[in-house]
Amino acid sequence: MAHLDGAMGKSRQHEETRLHEETRQHEETRQQGESKQHEERNGMKNLAAVLAGEFQFEPGGVANTLNLLDEGNTIPFIARYRKEMTGSLDEVELRDLRDRAAYLRELEERRATVLDSVAGQERLTPELERKILSVSSKQELEDLYLPYRPKRRTRATMAREKGLEPLTGSVFRAGVSDAAADAAVHAFVSARAGTEREMDAETALAGCRDIMAETVAEDAATRAWTRRMTWSEGTLESRAARGFMEKKTKFKDYYQFSEALKSIPAHRYLALRRGESEKVLKVSVSPPREDILTRLEKQWGRDAGEKLREQWRQLLHDAYTRLIAPSIELELRLRLKEAADKDSIALFAENLNNLLLQAPGGQSVVLGLDPGFRTGSKWVVVDATGRVLEHGAIFPLPPQNRAGEAAETLKSAFAAHRVEVAAIGNGTAARELMAFVKQTVSGMKTKPRLVMVSEAGASVYSASDLAREEFPDLDVTIRGAISIARRWQDPLAELVKIDPKSIGVGQYQHDVQQGLLKKALDETVESCVNRVGVNLNSASWALLRYVAGVGPALAKEIVIQRDARGPFQDRADLLGVPRMGALAYRQCAGFLRISAGGNPLDRTAVHPDHYPIVEKMAADLGVELSGLVGNPALAAKIDPDAYITGETGRPTLEDILAELAKPGRDPRPDAEAVRFHDDITEIGHIQPGQRLNGVVTNITHFGAFVDVGVHQDGLVHISQLADKYVKNPHQVVRVGQAVEVTVLSVDLDLGRIGLSMKKNPEFKRPKR
Repeated sequence: MAHLDGAMGKSRQHEETRLHEETRQHEETRQQGESKQHEERNGMKNLAAVLAGEFQFEPGGVANTLNLLDEGNTIPFIARYRKEMTGSLDEVELRDLRDRAAYLRELEERRATVLDSVAGQERLTPELERKILSVSSKQELEDLYLPYRPKRRTRATMAREKGLEPLTGSVFRAGVSDAAADAAVHAFVSARAGTEREMDAETALAGCRDIMAETVAEDAATRAWTRRMTWSEGTLESRAARGFMEKKTKFKDYYQFSEALKSIPAHRYLALRRGESEKVLKVSVSPPREDILTRLEKQWGRDAGEKLREQWRQLLHDAYTRLIAPSIELELRLRLKEAADKDSIALFAENLNNLLLQAPGGQSVVLGLDPGFRTGSKWVVVDATGRVLEHGAIFPLPPQNRAGEAAETLKSAFAAHRVEVAAIGNGTAARELMAFVKQTVSGMKTKPRLVMVSEAGASVYSASDLAREEFPDLDVTIRGAISIARRWQDPLAELVKIDPKSIGVGQYQHDVQQGLLKKALDETVESCVNRVGVNLNSASWALLRYVAGVGPALAKEIVIQRDARGPFQDRADLLGVPRMGALAYRQCAGFLRISAGGNPLDRTAVHPDHYPIVEKMAADLGVELSGLVGNPALAAKIDPDAYITGETGRPTLEDILAELAKPGRDPRPDAEAVRFHDDITEIGHIQPGQRLNGVVTNITHFGAFVDVGVHQDGLVHISQLADKYVKNPHQVVRVGQAVEVTVLSVDLDLGRIGLSMKKNPEFKRPKR
């Protein structure tokens, strides 16, 4: 309450002088390679050391990482090709480091702004400056700044305008007796008697209480412990909105709901928020109100006389009810939202990662089928490179039932193009079409392999600008069949053409912060694309745009150059592409493959920066470069320590040797085939106790959804994923994984299927 007494202190020295001195000290202690520009701009005191301490990383590696990021290097490039500089940090660690550095830099910028603002008001005391400089979070900083932040006109503001601040200091100063307070009020009222500013004692005290209530509410320490108590002991509660208690909605479980704030899971909080936004639920924070008020009374005005204690009690209740509680509730709900967003986005990203890294079918001639009843099933044949050869439509299913004609059409296409695989989308009519195709090929001498492919997002792609650009003369339904066929050949290359949010492998994706979601999903796609590598001479611009350092504009320039001049023969040819600068080339070169170029290293993940090292290895072995690449026996003879230099250490050399042994190896797993039960094609065929084959289609915080071939995914609740306790579903399953499940329950009305992956689960036996 020092500011109530008018003790503001002298203004500190000019801010630029302080920052200049801090920068000089930073320069004396900064790690080698740390960005001088960032240090001076943000006023950080040895940012690398701070981050190294938080993450328990080597300070030099952290400093180098910050420098690499500041220079514009991408995370995939740094993780793969700058291991010696970072201490072999992986992509996850690099992103965490980048994000935390950004937070601390933003904190420093905000700290400087706050100091400038308070100093400009001539209210910056040495003690306040010390507190501002010592805080380590934005929340703490904003708590300290709250009393000095420009604000709208409040009840306390109006009381101050009436000249009540000096009286407030006299009445509510620590140790004031009832008699002294009465005397101060009497003197104040008497001095104004008969003037335009006349005021009675109760009105004066009410104004003083308003000023003091705001003072209490803006006290940083008070806000901090109130926030902690509310978080640790409060609950989040929801009730049905007026008129909904008797209605059956998807939010019925939350009509009378309460859960501890600190432990409510992400999916539950997002469900409550959605129910609130749809005006079905009323959601609120329930704090430990009485405990907080008791502590407030012990902290403030504890030495006051009996009459003053009643004044304190009134103003403290007002301060908490009107000012503190609503603000803290808003802050904590924001904290819950940020945590729920973070968890949900991480879950979505993990699911997307597993989906993108599903096993590719390989370069085969594929007939893709987009199944349907009334409008027929569209089919298309693509060659081993994904080029469309032929397309059409068949109508073997009800209501047309033109099975004979459809069979002849398929047999003709199979024979004409030597089709190796028939890929059927798993949407409506998929099981019926699969049975028909299986019967059709049963008498063929050379049978194509039959597979079912997830068509999630295919309809979004087929109607997109990108699809129209690729196939301007084809109907939208044919484009869907193309997507299905190509998705079997290479899921990654095809799925990158679809907005990740449309693939359906997350939860509440429309409820989280869309900017953060897009960033996380884009980085996930980027990570997967660069982990696998990209064929420079066959990749679409949609795939190339995710290669480190490329982006959409440069990807299109690469394709234009490739179409105009023919296939690239050397990675270095990329430098002739418009917009391709030295930095972009360095980022992308190692991730782009040329399978039939002049340099055998161009088909590997060895970066051009390291070509001289490999050439020396070949020379030392007395073989041609082409004889070393792809020769594991020769690669095993090389001692990596013999080629260590100041810039290239053992981690990079081990990566190089691995590439020489298996050039351009694909990190994706082998394909998992799922065979559904032929006699179970719809939900009505399912009975509790049945053992079924399935494939994981989506993972949430509360379990996994599994396609068992009946056009309705079943849920394996997290408690049914294994015979042991499972904290995170990703510990047990992944999107695209083939699994065996037991049916626990079937609800035909709601279309819900309960499943279990336990060995001997308990289930409800059907009534006879």
